[in-house]
Amino acid sequence: MNEQLIEKITKMVVEKLQSKNLKIVDLPKENEQMAVTLFQETAGENRIPEEKVIPTPLGDVKFFKTTVEEKKPNNILLRTPTKEDKNDDTLAELRKKTPARIAVGRAGSRPKTSTWLQFRFDHAAAVDAVYGEVPQEILNRLGFFQVHSRVMDKEEYIRRPDLGRRLCDESKKIVKDKCKHSPTVQIVASNGLSAKAIEENLEDVFLSLVQSLKNLSIDIGTTFYVDKGRVALMDEIGEILQPEVVIILIGERPGLVSAESLSAYICYKPRIGTIEADRMVVSNIHKGGIPPVEAGAYLGTLIQKILKYEASGVSLVKKEG
Repeated sequence: MNEQLIEKITKMVVEKLQSKNLKIVDLPKENEQMAVTLFQETAGENRIPEEKVIPTPLGDVKFFKTTVEEKKPNNILLRTPTKEDKNDDTLAELRKKTPARIAVGRAGSRPKTSTWLQFRFDHAAAVDAVYGEVPQEILNRLGFFQVHSRVMDKEEYIRRPDLGRRLCDESKKIVKDKCKHSPTVQIVASNGLSAKAIEENLEDVFLSLVQSLKNLSIDIGTTFYVDKGRVALMDEIGEILQPEVVIILIGERPGLVSAESLSAYICYKPRIGTIEADRMVVSNIHKGGIPPVEAGAYLGTLIQKILKYEASGVSLVKKEG
């Protein structure tokens, strides 16, 4: 094709597009009749082309102006935000602030596949936490000796909470022989209902707690580990060793949000028959809750307060005013 003709046609097309916002639909091919078909960018039905011929030195250029019987707007529809949109934004914001299963949707009357699989995964993690065992290397690294409650196995531990609140006879003797008597603070660890909680958090919490107590010049007894213990085990330990404060670091009952959460129960002079109102607890200690190192430091200051007021639980609250 002649370069001059190409240049001229191109110039005409550009001017036409700029003036009427037309769209090129059909371009001329080499060695064919030189005609350019243009259509307006208007959506519609039953297009009726109107031919317009423009003569050029090298041939005629044909333009077709399209008219439509039915015109429709050719623009972008801007939808006004609805109440449902605002609800979706609110739920998305809430989901960022909680690990709970909220606004997860459903597929008909059933949960979505991803939601169901995550539920099964979390349930399996909870079961593993209850039936798992604490690695011995952690206890060795911390220098803890191990004793046992009266529970024989995991099934009995779940069915008989009362047996987890007492040491077996052999363990009582070991505790008497190996532990310092009448310390200010006696620290005890137990897997409780989550061995995973001990595995993931015990070391950081314990080391931070010990450092906090040392900084406060508070005497610490001989720490040990009780397999399959319950919270009220601190009462019998209080009877045996006669400490001023007993703190037990124990695995929490696992849920579907976290299976590795640790709790710290504290009591001033616990003895057999101590009521639950006299205990204090700092719970939710794990990487997704209270950071373990931060929890250990806080527990030291809390024990200092308990020693100052010689009370814990509800009694401490009353004395603080």
